[in-house]
Amino acid sequence: MVYEVAKQIPYGRVTSYGAIASYLGTKGSARMVGWAMNSSHNDLLNIPAHRVVNRNGLLTGKHHFGGNDVMQQLLESEGIVVENNQITNLEKYFWDPAKELKL
Repeated sequence: MVYEVAKQIPYGRVTSYGAIASYLGTKGSARMVGWAMNSSHNDLLNIPAHRVVNRNGLLTGKHHFGGNDVMQQLLESEGIVVENNQITNLEKYFWDPAKELKL
């Protein structure tokens, strides 16, 4: 279910592990969403895991992309501004599945 939500994050937008957990009815399970996202890199389903960050916009999962700058490069290629491993102006780019999707 985590992957189905992540697949719907629009180009140029990001969400958080906690927002996905909350949408799925498991508020407080952000770490479990993080674990699922970490495993998504082995998946052939084309999950845009780079669009999932922590609640403060930090690129906490960047080491799972095969290089320290790959996650940042992917986000920047979509027009998202990243400085010091953190999304600048997170509110501008934040996508909340609870507001955008229906269960």
